[in-house]
Amino acid sequence: MNEKIQVASLSVLSNTFLTLSKVIIGLVTGSVSIMSEGIHSGIDMVAAFIALFAVRESGKPADSRHAYGHGKIENVSGTIEAVLIFAAAVMIIVEAIQKIYKIMNGVEGQVGDLGWGMVIMGVSAIMNLIVSTRLMRVAKQTDSVALEADALHLRTDVYTSAGVFSGLLMIQVTGWVILDPIIALGVALMIIKASFDLTKEAFAPLVDVSLPDEEREIIREVLRFHGDEFVEFHKLRTRKAGAERHVDLHLVVAKYASVIDVHELCDIIEKEINDKLQGTHVLIHAEPCVSRDEKCPVEEGLASSCQNCEVKTEGRGQSPEPR
Repeated sequence: MNEKIQVASLSVLSNTFLTLSKVIIGLVTGSVSIMSEGIHSGIDMVAAFIALFAVRESGKPADSRHAYGHGKIENVSGTIEAVLIFAAAVMIIVEAIQKIYKIMNGVEGQVGDLGWGMVIMGVSAIMNLIVSTRLMRVAKQTDSVALEADALHLRTDVYTSAGVFSGLLMIQVTGWVILDPIIALGVALMIIKASFDLTKEAFAPLVDVSLPDEEREIIREVLRFHGDEFVEFHKLRTRKAGAERHVDLHLVVAKYASVIDVHELCDIIEKEINDKLQGTHVLIHAEPCVSRDEKCPVEEGLASSCQNCEVKTEGRGQSPEPR
């Protein structure tokens, strides 16, 4: 948690510096592409503050009002950041279109010295590459949606800053001022793409979407490994809240298995799932292989033991996959 807070704080500091630098240079030069980058960094600065708040809150333990913890705060944070990014892109598009209109009608036809603009774009690309790389590393280690969202923002800034740098250089060489708003439009389109990707990543857990196929397969592999110790499993459900995963399922066991044996089996399964998927909370509902009204094949002499019972070999236990 300390590392998450430290890297989130680093993002706040770097974005604050870049926002002020880009806005000041954009105002001095009159470059809409530099201003668009300043707006982008400003939104990223707000997003970094939100991410810092989210990682602080999500690390709090469960309480009486939040029995499942505070993990979804990170998903809320990511969704808000995606909306902010989209709003920034719209602002940039409006400003760029107005600039193109003015240039085409001769109202505005030049920008100031772009030397400092190229300098700040180069510095921005390098700083954001360093900070986003560290953010993504910690995000993957801690499975933090908020930090991953922040890292994606800054990684987008790396590409857009590099693009604006190239565009400013072309303007200096060719004198084609029209390139300035066109570059800004390109920046806006990249920002919209990042906003769309982030919305999918952050919003899905808020509506309790199941874990990815590869993670559900890991859970099934653990269950299949212990397949000879129970009859079958079904009603497997999964969801995610921030960095925490929640899994519950029904486990059908032999009718006369002792409570302590079933409990130990459930503990082993829960531990192995958590070892493979860190931060997973597993809830297993154990139930007997036949109900009170059904005749037990072992009692009827149709099977020598529960493990060889026809209920398992011919009935609902035929496949280890959930129903």
